Amino acid sequence: VVSFETRMANNEKKASLPTEFVDCHHHFVDTATNEFQSFLGSLLPNEQYLAEAYEKDVVKPLAEAGVSLLGGVHMECMPDDGVKEVSWVESMESTVKAIVASCDLASESVDEELIKLKDASPKLRGVRWIIDSVGPFEKGTTATHVATVRFDSIDYLRGSEGGHDGGPIPAFEKGFASLAKHQLTFDLQCAPAQLLQAAQLCSRHPNVRVCIDHLGKPRILLGPDVPSNDNTIPNDEELQTWREGMKAMAKHPQVYVKVSMLGYAVPGWIRKPERIQLVKELCREVVEMFGPSRCMIGLNWWKDGACSDSDGVTDIGPSPVEFLQYMSDFFSDYSEEDRHRLFVGTAKEFYRI
Repeated sequence: VVSFETRMANNEKKASLPTEFVDCHHHFVDTATNEFQSFLGSLLPNEQYLAEAYEKDVVKPLAEAGVSLLGGVHMECMPDDGVKEVSWVESMESTVKAIVASCDLASESVDEELIKLKDASPKLRGVRWIIDSVGPFEKGTTATHVATVRFDSIDYLRGSEGGHDGGPIPAFEKGFASLAKHQLTFDLQCAPAQLLQAAQLCSRHPNVRVCIDHLGKPRILLGPDVPSNDNTIPNDEELQTWREGMKAMAKHPQVYVKVSMLGYAVPGWIRKPERIQLVKELCREVVEMFGPSRCMIGLNWWKDGACSDSDGVTDIGPSPVEFLQYMSDFFSDYSEEDRHRLFVGTAKEFYRI
């Protein structure tokens, strides 16, 4: 691992950490107790990560480093019942200032569900429904997310004709459109191959504000994080698919993006300077595409650095303080106003904090 101590020993100057931060994406889970987390519990039995752990792992270390956490956005975590998850989060004493709920927008009762979600918490700001699908779920060997087994891995963005060559499923597009009248946002988590259809969807519904999760999820660009892998040349096909889709999304002013979960793009990126450099280039490319006013930095925090940074793709990830230091270094040449947008302002605006 390229530690901060090593970098300092090599006379690599570190940029100042931000004095304030809004964590635009983190999770609480309790599969040991919550009956509404049975699907998640089938994947992570007896797993618990609550506000007290977040305080210990994130809030206090940041404060000790001089960073004041102004609040966070709790992101849904595949509950069986979105309303119950929102009510549970609302009942906690925590730093959560905004909540993004789980909601299947293709449901026939989507309007009723959205009303129930808003009634469950005054902090409700938007919804997410994980839709990464490039085919059947194959235990993480493709970009298809395990969450899609809840609906037979149907491609909500390209499955109108069956398969992955059409447009959005009509029921999903109808539910997506209804978000505007409810004044709710949509967190988009999809595979890079789905981004072009997502852009077309956004073009038809300019009043629905969208935030792309996790940098658009370019996947394992340098191969697996194993000792024998010294590759420094990213997968060009994957990179070009991602880049084309992100450029299409960036054309729509209502679309934002989160700089988060970078270890999914480059597993073990903090181990080697070459990997750090690639991650830096990816982050800066996205911010240049969308502009700082539509980009926000998030920890995706739960459990530990590896799970938060890579979604389990590798066994290493930065701590919250280390992650913010990397982000501060990556954007050290940006103006104070633009840096403030990345660390605080964009998240506050998008999630109405």
